[in-house]
Formats: sequence, structure tokens, C-alpha cells
Amino acid sequence: MCEKQDKPEDIKSLKEYPEYKDRVDYIEDRQNKTAILRLHNVTEQDERAYCFRFITDKDRWIGQIGIQLNVSALQVKAPQLVLEKERVNLTCETTCNLTDGFIWYKNGQALNIQNKTLHLQSELSDSGSYICAVRGHEHLPSPAVSITVMYPPKSVSVSISPSAEVVKGDSVTLICSSDANPPALNFSWFKENQSSAVGSGQNFSISSVNSNHSGRYYCEAQNKYGSERSASVSVTVKGVWNNLNIIAVCVTAAVLTGFGLLFLIIVIVHKRNKKRNNENKDTEQKKTPAGKASESRDGENASVQDGRDTRTKQPKEEEINYASITIYHLASEAKSAAKQEDLSVIYCSIK
Repeated sequence: MCEKQDKPEDIKSLKEYPEYKDRVDYIEDRQNKTAILRLHNVTEQDERAYCFRFITDKDRWIGQIGIQLNVSALQVKAPQLVLEKERVNLTCETTCNLTDGFIWYKNGQALNIQNKTLHLQSELSDSGSYICAVRGHEHLPSPAVSITVMYPPKSVSVSISPSAEVVKGDSVTLICSSDANPPALNFSWFKENQSSAVGSGQNFSISSVNSNHSGRYYCEAQNKYGSERSASVSVTVKGVWNNLNIIAVCVTAAVLTGFGLLFLIIVIVHKRNKKRNNENKDTEQKKTPAGKASESRDGENASVQDGRDTRTKQPKEEEINYASITIYHLASEAKSAAKQEDLSVIYCSIK
């Protein structure tokens, strides 16, 4: 290197410098009287003047002016942070006058873009690492540049722990989740039919819940680029409303059971009375024909007896008067009426 020489004999070969180790090749063509220096993996630190020296058996010679090496590197010019839906341009810049096309890479994959400028609409999928290279020199790409797309909260949702149904006196926690870049830092909690917020923070905890905490809740997530609210979720507190329902059901069941038993008793009593009345009617109907038949037979027996008495009377003898007594039993049931037919007539005579 020319700037490091004081005397020709002080000049060292590039291979003797640590920073050039394994990156330098000397190619000598004595027939054509040329010498070539090949430098590998050139960087901006290699930009300087290089001198040529040759040695004979009598002396050493060196070029005083040397050759100036200018290193021009490719680099991507682009903003690192872009807002979603914002139009952004990535430019592959170099100080060389290059006429060949460019190649763009995203996350190591080649894009079908050959222009010096890459146009993006800043979708979420555009976030990634970009490099460019000159066609034909793909092995010499530019340093990578990362693009990050920023956006307001999306997909805001609420989850409940341990569950949406809470026993009176227990605790419940509502958790607000969102997708945002940068992540949402401000969270507000609202209860439907209330104008002001009921809480803040990503987690909203309620300890010792009661019936007043029942209702529908939602959260709102916010970052520097915007905000979005979640859908509402229901929180139900057991113990007040549910106990009232249980009591109402029990009272209703008891009342219905009471009415049912009363109705059953009325039906049973009615059937028994109806049966008793029917039995009484049957007894009376059977008793009436039996009595009439008994009276008719008694009359006939009395007539026959009177006839017999008439025939046995002696006109001239003492006059005999007869008195007849008929005894029969009236039964309360139909069977005793039938036995009444076997009763006999008892006569008593008085002289």
C-alpha cells in the first residue's frame, strides 16, 4: 500500500498484512510482461491507493503514484417504519454507473422486480428484510434493510376467567386481547347502558361479585395509530337471580301439588257418595216388591183360614170368634226380603 511506504525497502507485500490475509492473489505473466493483483471480498475499508513493486537482481523498483481503488457499495434506501396502507418506495442506490438491471430479495426470496425502485403499499405482509443486487453480480448484494409495518389494534376480543357464570361472592377477571403494532398499551372497560368507563388495564378484575355486576361488558384497545372496541360478553352472577327462580319453581310446584291432591280427594269422595247412593237405590227397589208379595200372600192365607173356619163352625153350638196375627220380618237388605216368603201364619183361637 503506497501510503505506508517511506522507502522502497520498507514496502511489504499485501499478504503480510492481517486484514488482507487469504484475500489476495498475485498473477504474473512474464511473457506479456504483466502482473495482476486480485483482491477478494472487497469492502469499503479496501478503498485506497495500491502500488506495484518489482525486484531485479540489482535493485528494487516501485511505482510512486500507484492505483487508486474506489469502492462503491450497493445500499437500500427505505424507511424502517411505515404505516399500514401508506405508499413507500425502496431504492437500490450505488455510485457506479450501472446499466444492468437490479434484483430484489425479500427474506431471501427473489422478487419479480427488476427496477431500481421497489414500490410497496404497506400491507401487513410487506414486513420483512429486503436486499438488492446488480444482475449478474448477485453474489455482491447490498446490506439488508428491515421494513416494519405499523397498524392500529385489530381483532380485539374479551375472555373471561374462570367463566361467564360467577357465584355470588366469588371473583371474576375479564381479559382484553388485540393484534396491534406497536402493541396496545391503553385499555378501557365499559358496561353496556353506562356512559363512562368502569375500569382500565388489559385485565379487569371484580372481587366479591353481586347481582349489580351482572351485564354485558366490552373493552377498547388503543395504540398511537388508532383504537378498536371488542364485542360484548355477558357476565351472569348466580345466587340472587337463580335462587329466586328456584324459590318460585318450588312454590309453584307446591301449589300445583296441593291443587292436585285436593282435586283427587274431591274425585274420590264424589265416587264414594255416588256408589253409596246407587246401593241405597238398589236396596229400596228390591225391598218394595218383596213387601208387596208378602202382604199378598198373607191376605190369601187369611182368606183360606177364614174359609176353613166357616166350614168347621157349628151353627147351633157356641159361637167362636177368631183373631189372626200375622208376623213377618222386614230386612234391610235384599236377601232378607226373599226369606220373607217362607214365614208361616200363626193362628190363635180364643174360645
